[in-house]
Amino acid sequence: MGVVAGYASVLSANPRHFYTDDTESQYGPMWVMLGRHMHEGRFPALVPWEWMSGNYAMEEAGLYNPPQMLVDWFAPEFDNLALYVTIVKLIFSIIAALGVFRVCLAYGARPPWATVAAIAFPLSGWFLFFDEASWATSLTGTAWMLHAWASAIRYVRSDSRSWTRGPIPVFVFLYLAISVQYVFPAVEAALMIAAVAVGEVVHQRAWRPSLRLLAVAACAGLAGLETYLPGMLSSPVTWRGNERVLNEDFLNVGWSESLNASLPSTVPAFTGWWGYVQPLPMVYIAWFLIPLLAFIDWSAMRQAWREHTGLALFALGFLMWTAGPGRIGPLRWPARVLPMLAVGLLVLVCVGLSRYGSFTDWRRRGTAAAVLIGLLFVRSFCAAPHLVIRHLVATAVVAALSAALVWLARTRGVAAACALAIVAMFPIAYDQVRVQSPTPMSYHFPEKRSDMTSAFPHFDGVTLQLADRALVPPAEQSITGAWGSLAFGNYAKNMHLNYVNAYTPIGYRKFSKLLCMGWDGSTCPAAFGAAFSVEPTTGRSYVDLMKVDRVVLQRAQYPDAGDHPAPPGWKWVDYPGHERYIWVLEREDGPISTHNGYIADARGVTISPIGRDSMNSHLHVTSETGGQIVFARLAWPGYRVTLDGHDIGFHTIAGTFVAVDIPPGTENGELVVSWRPPGWKIGIATALLGLIGLGFLHWVYRRRSGCTDPDPDPDRFEPVTEPLAPVLV
Repeated sequence: MGVVAGYASVLSANPRHFYTDDTESQYGPMWVMLGRHMHEGRFPALVPWEWMSGNYAMEEAGLYNPPQMLVDWFAPEFDNLALYVTIVKLIFSIIAALGVFRVCLAYGARPPWATVAAIAFPLSGWFLFFDEASWATSLTGTAWMLHAWASAIRYVRSDSRSWTRGPIPVFVFLYLAISVQYVFPAVEAALMIAAVAVGEVVHQRAWRPSLRLLAVAACAGLAGLETYLPGMLSSPVTWRGNERVLNEDFLNVGWSESLNASLPSTVPAFTGWWGYVQPLPMVYIAWFLIPLLAFIDWSAMRQAWREHTGLALFALGFLMWTAGPGRIGPLRWPARVLPMLAVGLLVLVCVGLSRYGSFTDWRRRGTAAAVLIGLLFVRSFCAAPHLVIRHLVATAVVAALSAALVWLARTRGVAAACALAIVAMFPIAYDQVRVQSPTPMSYHFPEKRSDMTSAFPHFDGVTLQLADRALVPPAEQSITGAWGSLAFGNYAKNMHLNYVNAYTPIGYRKFSKLLCMGWDGSTCPAAFGAAFSVEPTTGRSYVDLMKVDRVVLQRAQYPDAGDHPAPPGWKWVDYPGHERYIWVLEREDGPISTHNGYIADARGVTISPIGRDSMNSHLHVTSETGGQIVFARLAWPGYRVTLDGHDIGFHTIAGTFVAVDIPPGTENGELVVSWRPPGWKIGIATALLGLIGLGFLHWVYRRRSGCTDPDPDPDRFEPVTEPLAPVLV
């Protein structure tokens, strides 16, 4: 209920808050496309016509994550995409909050304070403005990782004989965190397991519980290896092929920004997308976090330091990561781990308040809280002095709320104080979102797919767009403006259009260089000449080898293109109502993408196609003197070519296109070109090994417990079975 109330507060300030940036340009349309493929009975691992964006074994698609596939399945049924992604994110935010709640209970927090931490986390700065608003896979991966954390603590600390405290929940939640296909939650989960394992060695002064936990984590890693093997084995041909450890200042968060964690008006100072002072409260965590440090009995907590070692290691590790290095292989932008720092501090403080909270001697502790609030103001003022009035108001609000919470805790009890802490979060979230509305990250894509389809030209076949999103001014970013004619990111997927351009964080390096195509499908002015230039070994243009039916040119990038003759074999076509934004070239003889499957060029070979799908081409070939077939397929690692069952290999044209040499004397040979994600057999083997390992660990767990029938979970409330009166007496 608290998370729902928080979402209601945010949506009342900005109804599109959860439908912005990568959600509207990448995830939402991708879910629609993947769901449509599933409805049609296809496993959507490869979409050839999207070229460098179509390898979904490498993209953030979660192909092996059952909850994500369920999200994909229902996506095509919703016309209002903004509504659908908001519902999905609400569900995963509730899952994340429940995960925080379970972590707090596992560390001994009382339910009221555990509830405060659980509701505060989805409303913390980076998580609210980035992971929930934009980066959906970070949200989903974090939600599952938090439950893995709670289950890990229960597993290593419990003597219960219930399977819910055994290795299976740890395995399942770790696998779900890994298989969202976003590397940050996977790495964060690994660091969490390491922190718990080390912390429990210190706490229990025994190695075996931690070794059992590490064994379960290893089994989950083996099961999830299928998710990342294709990317690891394909990285040499991608933008990510030369990743290394670098220290750069982009989104490196200085540790002093932690002093901004409780002032709602804070806008931190570090290098980011908007210069040095960021417009969003990225480092904000919760209004009570810093002031209530004064009301924890630190001497008592210090006496129990062994028990909290793992939690402290978790928070400290991510605090260090936020400050750099700026790039660790594929892990760039350290600010992305701010939610991990937030959840670590929330759990640490709320556990401390639950078990060691002291609201006596309120004058001395109140003075300490006032000093901490003053530091909040000073640090936030130093970061953004132009917002001094807003900082002063926020400081007064936090001081008043802190005083009210202490008074309630002393006079009405902890539950009332926690209720105030929760209720105060909602107007703060409302104000933070209101101030930033509309969010500076939005593409302003339409919300309803029916509106997109009705406004956009009906382009059949395969379309290549040559355009630059940077040339679309904010005033024209609407359905009646540029978004009625131009498609960036995954926008075309909303309308069931087959565009070469799509969103990708991976990118095929050679193809990207060929058309200077970026991560959002934007291209440079030289792309037009490159697309119609001739590939020397085949004598065919690149648009012919790609089997493109149509080329859409952005008028802002090519203002006089239509005044020149069309390339040979092409013609200019008018689309009334869209002349303001685009020129359109189409083939004189009609579309070619549906002819002869994915065969783009054949020399010295007679071909008889048998069938094809996204991952396979099957044909009969005859060649007396030998020849060559070029396929309109990007040469992703994972292709295998056989002739009459014998592997004959393949090579590439321009480092981009799959090409096959047919041996002389071939007569009616059966040629099969097939693609599978590289390492898929290894992935299946490791997944089976992980499941076998899990089975063994569960058997050991049950054998160690000496029980065949699990006892009830001790956390569950049991009905009273004795007479009530004697109990009361």
